[in-house]
Amino acid sequence: MRQPRLALAWTLVLLAGCGLTSGSPMVDDVKPGSIGRGEPLKGAHLTVTSKEFTEQLILGAIMGIAFQAAGADVLDRTGIQGSVGAREAVKAGDADGMYEYTGTAWITYQSNSEPIADPQEQWTAVRKTDLRNGLTWLPKAPLNNTYALAMNQAAFRKYGTRTLSDVAALARKDPGAVTLCVEGEFANRADGLPGMQKAYGMSVPAKNITQMDTGIIYTQVAKGSCRYGEVFTTDGRIKSMNLVVMRDDGTFFPNYNAAPVINSKALKRWPAIAEVLNPVTKKLDNTVARELNAKVDVAGEDPHQVALDWMKAEGFVK
Repeated sequence: MRQPRLALAWTLVLLAGCGLTSGSPMVDDVKPGSIGRGEPLKGAHLTVTSKEFTEQLILGAIMGIAFQAAGADVLDRTGIQGSVGAREAVKAGDADGMYEYTGTAWITYQSNSEPIADPQEQWTAVRKTDLRNGLTWLPKAPLNNTYALAMNQAAFRKYGTRTLSDVAALARKDPGAVTLCVEGEFANRADGLPGMQKAYGMSVPAKNITQMDTGIIYTQVAKGSCRYGEVFTTDGRIKSMNLVVMRDDGTFFPNYNAAPVINSKALKRWPAIAEVLNPVTKKLDNTVARELNAKVDVAGEDPHQVALDWMKAEGFVK
């Protein structure tokens, strides 16, 4: 059904308030492969969204491509800045689905201070709470994009730290040896730098902490400008730059398993969304994520094309 012009204009104003633009149709020439047989979403008009960073752009494209293969018309509103905008769009019904992370929901949206160590239990708890918000979490992926600290090979040979407890010990022994490069959000989140330092008894002087954009952190750590940098465990640049990741031996960081979050009303109308997405989500693990992310962040490929190539290579679509 087409909206009257005035109503459509007002809708676009509301979407802009959520950080959304009007979006563009996905027009991939895809057909059902191992998913979407019988086109169970034929007649559906679905909108997918995501946050703005590489992995999210890829995951948003994967969701949209899956919907297309199942017969749906799909509007692409991926790339929303920040964590809140995309979620609020799905919650309000301005978008129908996105991939979100269990840890982000548990800590940031649902205001819990302590993560749940078991990833399945955390997913269950997040799902239960968000059902009251009109959001339904479908089964999670093995992909766990959590935080970590990493250093380059030269620094690793000199200091030999392997765990966050080792980094804390080094900070106590030689405060000048621990310099950190972190993004602004991590520097202020309870599940970021403040909580990590508290959990590990790590005291890093403020002058040794530099805030910068996420992408720059990797190059600065690789060059040695920062001894340790905040990284995401699924980032393809870890492998390409041969960085050493510190193990979270105190299990401080929450599990950030990716899972489809669908507007509950949309899922009730189109229950086949779950059967379309579940096999795809099950295949997404950290190895796959690093490979796909590297194609964008290292090789400079387009996120949507990377998603499409992977979906075809896996036989999900044709």
